[in-house]
Amino acid sequence: MNRSGIIITIIMGCLALLLWKIVNKPNIEPSWPSKIQGFSFSPFREGQSPMKKSYPSVEQIDKDLALLAGDVHAVRSYTVEGPLAEIPRLAAARGLNVVLGSWLTPDEEANAVEIAKLIQVYRENYRNIVRVIVGNEVLLRADLTLEQMLTHIDTVKKSVWAPVSIAEPWHVWLKYPKLVEKVDFIAVHLLPYWEGIPVDQAVDYCVMRYNELKQAYPDKEIVIGEVGWPSGGRIRQGAVASPVNQAKFLRRFLDVAEKNDYTYYIMEAFDQIWKKNLEGEAGSLWGVYDDNREPKFEFTAPVIRIPQWRELAAISIVLAVLILALLFRDSKGLLDTGRGFLALIAYAITTFAVWMVYDFQRQYMTVSSLLVGIVLLLAATGAILVILAEAHEWAESLWTRKWQRLPKPAENVSDDQLPMVSIHVPAYNEPPDMMIQTINALAQLDYPRFEVLIIDNNTKDPAVWQPVEAHCRTMGPRFRFFHVDPLAGFKAGALNYALRETSPGAEVVAVIDSDYIVDPNWLRALTPYFADPNMAIVQGPQDYRDGDENTFKAMCLAEYRGFFQIGMVTRNERNAIIQHGTMTMVRRKVLDEVGGWAEWCITEDAELGLRIFEKGYAACYVPHSFGKGLMPDTFVDFKKQRFRWAYGSVLILRHHMMAMFGLEKTRLTGGQRYHFLAGWLPWFADGINMLFNILALLWSCGMIIFPDYLSPPHIVFAFLPIVLFFFKSLKMFFLYRTRVTATRRQSLAAGLAGLALSHTIARAMLTGFITRKIGFFRTPKKAQANAFFKALGDAREELLFAVALVLSIVGVLLRKDGDMLDVQIWASVLAIQAIPYSAAVLISLISGLPKLPAKLVGTMAPLKGMGSE
Repeated sequence: MNRSGIIITIIMGCLALLLWKIVNKPNIEPSWPSKIQGFSFSPFREGQSPMKKSYPSVEQIDKDLALLAGDVHAVRSYTVEGPLAEIPRLAAARGLNVVLGSWLTPDEEANAVEIAKLIQVYRENYRNIVRVIVGNEVLLRADLTLEQMLTHIDTVKKSVWAPVSIAEPWHVWLKYPKLVEKVDFIAVHLLPYWEGIPVDQAVDYCVMRYNELKQAYPDKEIVIGEVGWPSGGRIRQGAVASPVNQAKFLRRFLDVAEKNDYTYYIMEAFDQIWKKNLEGEAGSLWGVYDDNREPKFEFTAPVIRIPQWRELAAISIVLAVLILALLFRDSKGLLDTGRGFLALIAYAITTFAVWMVYDFQRQYMTVSSLLVGIVLLLAATGAILVILAEAHEWAESLWTRKWQRLPKPAENVSDDQLPMVSIHVPAYNEPPDMMIQTINALAQLDYPRFEVLIIDNNTKDPAVWQPVEAHCRTMGPRFRFFHVDPLAGFKAGALNYALRETSPGAEVVAVIDSDYIVDPNWLRALTPYFADPNMAIVQGPQDYRDGDENTFKAMCLAEYRGFFQIGMVTRNERNAIIQHGTMTMVRRKVLDEVGGWAEWCITEDAELGLRIFEKGYAACYVPHSFGKGLMPDTFVDFKKQRFRWAYGSVLILRHHMMAMFGLEKTRLTGGQRYHFLAGWLPWFADGINMLFNILALLWSCGMIIFPDYLSPPHIVFAFLPIVLFFFKSLKMFFLYRTRVTATRRQSLAAGLAGLALSHTIARAMLTGFITRKIGFFRTPKKAQANAFFKALGDAREELLFAVALVLSIVGVLLRKDGDMLDVQIWASVLAIQAIPYSAAVLISLISGLPKLPAKLVGTMAPLKGMGSE
């Protein structure tokens, strides 16, 4: 890292630290009273649950009461089942009063037992039982009718002499005046979080509802049976559950309650993990103390959003510095603007990652939530790596001071300095007219010494290959035609056959596809770079001549340009280009040294380039067009071509994995390893994204079928796919506009065409990990364009995914909590995930309409390179 990089890293680090400090500015809140009136008291601990009849022991209950003694006047219980019946007795020994409660359900037989036990416990402990509550939110849940509850109240009132009531939210009390007449006091629950009230309005809201009840029933005592705020959970409209908001609400409420002389019971003393299955994450996090019986916030000191922010800030800054040390390691030509951009991205990512892990680990882990968390964390890590790789390419493409290894075509080289070139043209079942055009263009090459070998492998129909053979005979001794059937090894087999037939005097082997019409100056402009004895590959870009035929091909041409004018240029700076099998030249001696073309690999060109790099040789990329071929005519052929490229990349990685990760001794540089791995990373991300989509659909189905038990994934993890999508889209748009010099329409067209291939790439990447041998997909040239409905069928998998995602969006938004932020964000994630599938359907339909004019997109300008500015 040079001086500029160090300064930028330090400045950004200071800004990041300042941001952490601003976000965690202390909030001065009223102090917690020395002694509060009451706590809702449920002494269950991790692994215990009333649903499973697993209760805390008497010793555990007593220990909890001992913790609260001295800080609170009374506790409120909810049932007299099991050891919980001992709460009044144990509380008396600790100097605590009790509001004794019973739990009622639709099972009236069980209710009779519970009420009988309630009366018994009261009579045995009446001295410290100040109130009795018969049932908790029974009418709210509609477990029993009003008449049934009135009967139970009468039963209890006849047997106890403490004030008796039931506990319900404010609106239930307003709904049933008859109930108010029956009870001795109103036990109201004021829980503004569940009603979506923002925390800054929540205390005023509680006061408003309290006064509303007071106005409706002026002669009835009001006891706030539950009031509180959770420290975590889903965002409900404007209500955000967090430790800092819990502290804010409770400290503000207690201040108001003391001034207004309210009788209240804080909801609740301890977190209740078992409630997570009933009420979601928030249900388990209402405690002032956590499950370990530790306070969750400061009672008197200023409230800080993240108390440990200094440690977290330090971790995020250290991680950012390590990332920038790697990103700046080999970027001497990067302008300070580019370094600043990378520093901004690195600090943003590490800050987000540290906060994400911190936020996630604060929840109580179950086996299922831990597994989901691990999966989401791995997915988040992958997304972060993709963003870093994309950001690095973005910075280098826009803000490189001067390209150090970007040559221009050579000029004025004398004939005696030019090596002999053997041009190899592999062909299989190609249209003879097209092949003859290719041969005629080669005959026009302005070059002193070259030969042309056309290898037709495995074409069965003589009417296809014999006209080409006949034409070659008319072209003179430079042109030799070979028809070989059978010949194994696909394209690599044909090229190896040609290599064996190559003239002994040829120093350079050049390869073009059978549809290419080359520029007469091709060889003369590029072969001089072989004067460097270490130069093994000289590569020109692929280019196409049929981009003006229709809209589909104009979109494809725009999509292809990005790789050759952005990716290849940045890779060339570190001698890490991808060798592609047309418009390429390879030193004959090196080709023989590495054993020729790999017949096991369907992307033999890229694999050969990697083997050559492993030997320590150099490659050169000249981004000027010296030949133009034909693009696929249909979307299905477009997909087959990209499937082959992606599938082949997986096979290459599997075959060269030890070398790529530095576990095998080769002469690969760190920059070469980086570019090969970073270049393939977005494709691997597509594969992982397909698995994510399958899981997302299953999760969404569960949310729709079981809305009471399954909530959206954590909002932090759901947010990441949205960020990744928009970051990649912005990067592509800006680089196309500046480096490819594309119009807005062309940039959009390229983006849609690239997105349309996402599913194909995903299938290829996943298939590549479980298979090794899928046949070579030849890309047909001059094929008949698909009819409209056939084109739709060519994208049937993508169509099914798109429909499934759209239906999932509708389904989750129709849930009763469809207006909640986390549900809407999850629906947004599903919508983002549906875009690539929808793009595939759209592009396939466009390919089925070959008469749509190219002017709808606009034909790309001729490829003239980026210069060396």
